[in-house]
Amino acid sequence: MIEKNYQPADIEGRMSLVWEDARAFRAGRPDRRDAKPFTIVIPPPNVTGSLHMGHALNNTLQDILCRFERMRGRDVLWQPGTDHAGIATQMVVERQLMERQQPGRRAMGREKFLERVWQWKDESGGVIINQLKRLGASCDWSRERFTMDEGLSRAVVKVFVELYRDGLIYKDKRLVNWDPKLLTAISDLEVQQVEIKGSLWYLRYPIEGKTFSPDDPKSFIVVATTRPETMLGDTAVAVHPDDERYRPLVGKRVVLPLVGREIPIVADAYSDPEKGTGAVKITPAHDFNDFEVGRRHDLPQINVLDKEGHLALVDNEDYLRGLPEGSAEFAREFHGVERFAARKRIVERLQDFGFLERIEPNTHMVPHGDRSGVVIEPFLTDQWYVDAKTLAQPAIAAVRSGRTRFVPQNWERTYFEWMENIQPWCISRQLWWGHQIPAWYGPDGRVFVAETEEEAISHALGYYVEQEVITSEQGREMALDRNKREGFITRDEDVLDTWFSSALWPFSTLGWPADTPEVKRYYPTDVLVTGFDIIFFWVARMMMMGLHFMKEAPFSTVYIHRLVRDEKGAKMSKSKGNVIDPLGVIDEYGADALRFALARGAAQGHDIKLSPQLVETNRNFATKLWNACRFAEMNDCAVAEDFEPANAKETLNRWIAHETARAMREVNEALEAYRFNDAANAMYRFVWNVYCDWYVELAKPALTGADGPAKAETRAMVAWARDEILKLLHPFMPFITEELWEVTGRRDTLLALSPWSVEPGALPLDVAAMSRDAQVPDVLLTYAANFADFSAEAEIGWVIDLITAVRSVRAEMNIPPATLTALVLAGASEETRERAPRWSEVIRRMARLSDISFADRAPEGAVQLLVRGEVAALPLKGVIDLAAERARLDKEIAKADADIKRVDAKLANEKFVANAPEDVVEEEKEKREVAVARKEKILEARERLKDAS
Repeated sequence: MIEKNYQPADIEGRMSLVWEDARAFRAGRPDRRDAKPFTIVIPPPNVTGSLHMGHALNNTLQDILCRFERMRGRDVLWQPGTDHAGIATQMVVERQLMERQQPGRRAMGREKFLERVWQWKDESGGVIINQLKRLGASCDWSRERFTMDEGLSRAVVKVFVELYRDGLIYKDKRLVNWDPKLLTAISDLEVQQVEIKGSLWYLRYPIEGKTFSPDDPKSFIVVATTRPETMLGDTAVAVHPDDERYRPLVGKRVVLPLVGREIPIVADAYSDPEKGTGAVKITPAHDFNDFEVGRRHDLPQINVLDKEGHLALVDNEDYLRGLPEGSAEFAREFHGVERFAARKRIVERLQDFGFLERIEPNTHMVPHGDRSGVVIEPFLTDQWYVDAKTLAQPAIAAVRSGRTRFVPQNWERTYFEWMENIQPWCISRQLWWGHQIPAWYGPDGRVFVAETEEEAISHALGYYVEQEVITSEQGREMALDRNKREGFITRDEDVLDTWFSSALWPFSTLGWPADTPEVKRYYPTDVLVTGFDIIFFWVARMMMMGLHFMKEAPFSTVYIHRLVRDEKGAKMSKSKGNVIDPLGVIDEYGADALRFALARGAAQGHDIKLSPQLVETNRNFATKLWNACRFAEMNDCAVAEDFEPANAKETLNRWIAHETARAMREVNEALEAYRFNDAANAMYRFVWNVYCDWYVELAKPALTGADGPAKAETRAMVAWARDEILKLLHPFMPFITEELWEVTGRRDTLLALSPWSVEPGALPLDVAAMSRDAQVPDVLLTYAANFADFSAEAEIGWVIDLITAVRSVRAEMNIPPATLTALVLAGASEETRERAPRWSEVIRRMARLSDISFADRAPEGAVQLLVRGEVAALPLKGVIDLAAERARLDKEIAKADADIKRVDAKLANEKFVANAPEDVVEEEKEKREVAVARKEKILEARERLKDAS
């Protein structure tokens, strides 16, 4: 029996246990042994993470696809797991040590610290997994993986070693994003651009051979910079080759102020003649663009900072090389000074010697570490790199050929832009938590890459014996006695970028490099659902690794979703105070309401605007469904064993079968095309408007009338349509539908494992052609085709349209509910004359009519409505004051015009559009749309009054 009130908190935990006990989401179930597999890998959330709205959207969409395909008979594997999240996890544990006043990481030592991290992971990690279960994620939780599991770690080591031996992994000195607080390189995704109100310093660089004077512009060239402290590492000044002002200076040299280093003036297109002075200082070791300019002109790379962001000048051979006498004193004075303190002191010194021309305020973006919060330093250091350019070529070809497609397709352009301009991928991180790089160094620094330390020792001993660094006898002794080779080779302390292990996720989670049955059955996967922000960081790298090691792209479809924003369209952030906590929303409204709200808003290529009120609307939808099912139960509605909906006799029942078939088609076609919002909104309209508002309402006379064939058929049809609704809604709202499925009948199968309603495209396409690729029982294929009943739709559709049109006019004209009006069907067709008497009582009751009559033409003073090509007239003379109503509508039109004019004035203001936040501009546009729609509706009502005059 269905409880009186819908309480999601009472349902969701219970249904989760039901699914778990039944092992409903296990891949490879015996009943699916011969079924076609369907595979999705979850984008592994950080083990430190907590469910945010982006996770909620991403996993809701994945779950919709998995439940949809599971009900269509596929052997579904939704592979779950978490990412070890190198920096984030290490920071969590280090912070915990500090809060507990325990020894820090370095005091503990690497081995003890890693033991502590694993302890934290076992005790506190993976909270997000339970949160995903609360959302209803139907993953195969028995297969949960962690990127540092033994099997996945084995895959990481094998990939590194093979890529190194293929020449695709190497060590190089390049610029990286360096975090001076965390003391590690970080990825671009971990860099946050922050707008800073800073300064632009204009500096005079003396031209070699000329006597410098601040008053003689010919004695110097002016460069503009936002980072005067890095000038100590300048190795050139660049000007544009077409800039006539500086063409005579190209090839000459300038003397670096304060330092005395002579550096060339080079011509390079990087310099923008319209920006600053058109001349820029080039510091290859401290700027990514300058690094590339330096490579083009073979410039020295002089790093003047240490890892903590302090000036490093003493004993810095690159800095000191070629400097005039007396430079050592300056180096000692500034050595060890923190970079921003150094900036202030260097500017003061430049001003003292006349090298500072002027300072201008300058608002610009400055990179910050998203976790440390400090300014990120472009830093020249030795790191490990992947030759991404080579690996990218097959990945580009896979998308160009259509073997992998993006939905929406426009993201392919973004993918190609990134991949065709790809840079070497820095994969080393100066952390302890993560996959330690499988590289060992000999006494002379030679590197030995191997899968195990024993293998590395073997290679090293063989090499050094061959080079006669050690004797053969020493080599044998060291090979046999661990103590004798202690310290002979040392392992690289760095760990791999988290994205390196994540790139292997589609096949490492299946047991690769072992030749497991799972790899054979579930790779490649079918679809990847992910956000646009990690197309390059994750999607592209999975493509590269999958094609290189598996010889197949890891997925055939990549569905890219956008952001979840607040109700005004602003990006959610803690600083704005507009973050919506999905767990709080679930507590208040239930997981189904949140999921349905997200699905209804997930239009391809568009961000989702979300508010608690929107979720509440979808909670109301769930309540509506609950009450409709209670109504059916209270009226003894049940599907008899011999009931065939296609054989229904009653027009109303034939109509609901027709409409159900239409909903089946719309949902199937939309989900097949990844139009989640269209599928969800089709169900919203069908359940709320068609089934609850019209079918159940129109069925009440039969259900409350005398027993007989019509009543029995209607009871069965109400229950049948309800069951089809539960099936179609299940991927979107799994908890409430599974609960109602269980309590509304004796079922042999869970709804999650029940057959889907209909094969895609069954209405009105060729069923025979469809059955060749059937993925569900053949009997279901005929559903939609058999239920197509356009005569029933014509009759019931006419009833609904007529009642709706009358209600609309009554609302527009402010006719009180207690006032009954007459209805005249003017020039009615034979079909209408036959239908009207059958539905007269229902129409009069639902449209608040006193009488329905026929006439050749509409009477004077009547408002005329066009219903399916025929005229229905409402005589309103004497019912309302037509003149007063016209005056009221005129005022409403004027008010709407004023609202439109006010918004248009704002949007026509270029300063407003340029300076106002994006969400504010969007809100104004929405106000205009609402006002225009309101005006159109009022004009329609005003036009109707003309007919009644």
